[in-house]
Amino acid sequence: MTPYDDKKIVITGGSSGIGLATARLFARGGAHVLITGRDRSALDAALERLGDKAVGVRSDAASLADIKALSGTVQERFGAVDALFVNAGVTASAPLDAVTEEMYDALFDINTKGAYFTVQALAPLLREGSGVVLTTSVVNVLGLDALGVYAASKAALRSMTRTLARELLPRGVRVNAVSPGPTDTGVLDRAVPADVAETMKDTYRSTIPMRRLGTCEEVASAAAYLAFGATFSTGAEFPVDGGASQL
Repeated sequence: MTPYDDKKIVITGGSSGIGLATARLFARGGAHVLITGRDRSALDAALERLGDKAVGVRSDAASLADIKALSGTVQERFGAVDALFVNAGVTASAPLDAVTEEMYDALFDINTKGAYFTVQALAPLLREGSGVVLTTSVVNVLGLDALGVYAASKAALRSMTRTLARELLPRGVRVNAVSPGPTDTGVLDRAVPADVAETMKDTYRSTIPMRRLGTCEEVASAAAYLAFGATFSTGAEFPVDGGASQL
C-alpha cells in the first residue's frame, strides 16, 4: 500500500507551484486528487504530469458561483473528501499611495473571501477525521513595504483558520494553515527577465536566516503532514520559511 491509497483530496489552485507539487505528492502516494485553476490549458498541462488519478476543474476562487459548482462536481466525483487544501491565491504589491480599490478587492476576493466560501461549500463533504489546510504567508506577521493589502488578506485567513477549526471540531475535522516564506515557484522566472529575477531572489535570500528560498516540495510536505499526520493539531499555523518569521 502507498501512504495515501484511495484517499480523496481536493486542492484549489493546484495547476502550478505549491498546489501542483502537493497534488503530485498525493497522487504518487496513491490518492485520487481533484485540482482547480482558472486556466484550462494550465490545468491540462498539470494533469499530464499527475496521471490518471487526477481530475482538473476550471474554477475561479473569486466566483461564488464557481465555488458552488465545484462542490457539486466534488460530490459527483468523490462523494466524500479526506483532505481539502485551500491553496488558490494571488499576490500583488503597491505602496499605500498607489493601492487601488480594484487591487484591494481582487486580493481579498480570492485570498480571503474565496477561501472562506470554499471551506463552507465543501465542509458537508468532509469525512470525520479529515484535514483542511489553508495557505497563509510569512508576511502576515511581518510589516513589509508595499505588501500591506496582501499581508492583510493572509492575516485574515490566519484568523479564519482558528474560527473554522473551532466550528468544525464537533465534526472531527481539523483545520490548520501552512505559512510559506519566499518560495521558488517559478513565477518570478516567468514574469520578469532572468537577471531581474535573480536579483530579486538574491534580495529574498538575504532576509532569510537559512539563506535560500524554499521549494514547492518542502511546502507540499508540510501541507501533507497537516492534512493527514497532524492528528492532534487544529487551529495552528505551520511556518515553512527558513526561519524568517521565527529568528
